[in-house]
Amino acid sequence: MTRNKTISDEAVLDSLLSLILTIGPDNLTFAKAAGACGLAAATLVQRYGDRQGLVRSILLRSWDRLDADTAAADAELPVTVAGAVDLLMRLMPPELADQNASDGLLLLREDVRDPVLRARGARWARQIVEALGRRLSAEPQEAERLGWQMACIWQGAHTWLAFTQAEPFETAMRRVLEDWCRSVVPMRPAN
Repeated sequence: MTRNKTISDEAVLDSLLSLILTIGPDNLTFAKAAGACGLAAATLVQRYGDRQGLVRSILLRSWDRLDADTAAADAELPVTVAGAVDLLMRLMPPELADQNASDGLLLLREDVRDPVLRARGARWARQIVEALGRRLSAEPQEAERLGWQMACIWQGAHTWLAFTQAEPFETAMRRVLEDWCRSVVPMRPAN
């Protein structure tokens, strides 16, 4: 007879994401994870196997949340150039910008090193590029090209803005994205 889970996998993984953002994936132990989520270390081993399985599960949960946030933004925002900018701004809230630029790089390293996580990241990249591209061009090849460019500008700007911090993140990021949009595609009004 199996026991009921007192804390769902989603709740465990969400609490552990906060932990690995703070301490880094390399410093995650079952003892630290148990202290952060309220389950015994042995229970975590039963659920996730080894430490790498736990880290992978945490990061896959994070990708699932990003997919859901991306799909929601894509469905709610207008299919315009301004909508493309708004979509990216929604996915990177200003209050998390510093954390994403510093601690998030540690997680990105794990995503790139693990083939399962790398494939997951590639799947999300295609999702975001498609969502952006539809807002930038009606021509499929041009939409894909511009979608990739805008995604690259967004991520590059995020890195460089973390270094410069000359103005509030939200202001700076919106300016960078809108400047790029003006240079490659005329802004269309919302439908």
